[in-house]
Amino acid sequence: MKFKFITICLLFSLASWSQNKGINKKELYSYFDKQARLTVAENPEKNKLPVVIDSGKIAWTNNDIYNWRSGFWPGIEWYLFEATKDNYWKVQAEKSTEMIAGIIDRTVYNHDLGFQFYCSYGNGYRLTKNPAYKTVLLRAADSLATIYNPKVGTILSWPYRVRNNGWPHHTIIDNMMNLELLFWAAKNGGNKKLYDIAFRHAEVTMNNHFRPDFSTYHVVFYDSITGKFIKGITHQGYADNSVWARGQAWAIYGFTMAYRETKHEPFLQTAIKSADLYLKKLSKDKIPFWDFSDPSIPNAPKDASAAAITASALLELSDFITDTLQAKKYKNAAKSMIKELSTDKYLSKETNHAFLLHSTGNKPASKDIDVPIIYADYYFLEALVRLKK
Repeated sequence: MKFKFITICLLFSLASWSQNKGINKKELYSYFDKQARLTVAENPEKNKLPVVIDSGKIAWTNNDIYNWRSGFWPGIEWYLFEATKDNYWKVQAEKSTEMIAGIIDRTVYNHDLGFQFYCSYGNGYRLTKNPAYKTVLLRAADSLATIYNPKVGTILSWPYRVRNNGWPHHTIIDNMMNLELLFWAAKNGGNKKLYDIAFRHAEVTMNNHFRPDFSTYHVVFYDSITGKFIKGITHQGYADNSVWARGQAWAIYGFTMAYRETKHEPFLQTAIKSADLYLKKLSKDKIPFWDFSDPSIPNAPKDASAAAITASALLELSDFITDTLQAKKYKNAAKSMIKELSTDKYLSKETNHAFLLHSTGNKPASKDIDVPIIYADYYFLEALVRLKK
């Protein structure tokens, strides 16, 4: 009865702040804490972590540690520890983080070691300076570097597709996100060549992944021997020439991060032009449809994850802009996205145990459409932490 009363009070509070124009970070953190504790309680499976809540379900579906999304839940717990200062979350984060260490004991089979390790061990090391975490991060960076092709200048995405699908060397825009692990390692005791690999990957991606309007392909094929561009296609977007919302979000975030780590001006300009295109195509509610080019808009599904990723990216991007009005534009856009995600329309509340509803994973494959997805919650929480700072 007591829990029911507390829940009703919390829901009333959520409804009240969602009607307000401001962002009540304290209320949001309380909501995140409550939802995440439900997730901890529901997840007794060893070596499995939450990734998605299927339509109509309350609890998360868990995948094993080798799933590319395995680092996001430990990352959420670390951000909750940072936001609340509650040692409970430090203990939980340590358990979840150490769970995924075994990934680097296997042959590298995907490119997402950055997502898996930097979101988990990276945040853990940032907050605790645990030397064991540093050791794991350096090992993960070295593993990621093994699938770099120096003739092309990029890290191979989905290595299994070379074998199973006969694809040549290929790189997806998402892979920009994994470079942060390499940049960090090069500056924290790892091989200095890791910096060169990350820089070159960003440079080649900048030169080949973007169309004249600065929309991005999802996948680019390269000649494995000559390194030359073959063609750009989609895998999770509507069409090869469409503007997949989450891909554009990865580009904004990835090149903002690359500029932070290198201060290479073309990376900053790429982030700016990618962001400007994204903002130009947004609907009034600031949450994108899953693909800006889907002809079924306005009846197409939304992607809250793309909004969360972009909001976090724009907050950082605004710090690098010297023009005051332009910087304010990006910061205000990020706040508008966070405000909309904080409304009854997007907060899951009593519906299930996630933070956010209405994300879209892979619509062409009819997978994870209009459901909560773990990386949406991760980047939404990260955006709140960045806004607080």
